[in-house]
Amino acid sequence: MSIEVLNESGRELDVKHLAGLSRFVMDRMRVHPLAELCIKAVDEDTIAALNQQWMDKSGPTDVLAFPMDELRPGLVNEEPEEGVLGDLVLCPDIADKQAATAGHSGDAEIELLTVHGILHLLGYDHAEPEEHAEMFGLQDRLLVEWRSR
Repeated sequence: MSIEVLNESGRELDVKHLAGLSRFVMDRMRVHPLAELCIKAVDEDTIAALNQQWMDKSGPTDVLAFPMDELRPGLVNEEPEEGVLGDLVLCPDIADKQAATAGHSGDAEIELLTVHGILHLLGYDHAEPEEHAEMFGLQDRLLVEWRSR
């Protein structure tokens, strides 16, 4: 599994920790072991520009997910597909602001956004109430498993 974590945010970020979390989530979701993922941490101006360019939304956001080969989670009785899962772009500055509001650390928020972004790359969404319940339930379960190992 190829997981690349690039820190272009101008702040300190534990890239090994994010790579480990990503590998954990992809393993749990039965993503092919040779699937590729790139995570890039950027500043607010960069993510705002990407948000405008790709989502047609103004201002910075916390995470953007760009799926590539539309890989989906593997089922227990089927072989997962090999390919490029996609790219995640995270903004640690936005994560810190959200963490303060949520009452947890910036690192915990970065973990949450990483899991959230990977689930988006795997086709999960939260536009409808039932999708929201499924995606956020899975996100919470994966974070609990990661933090309790």
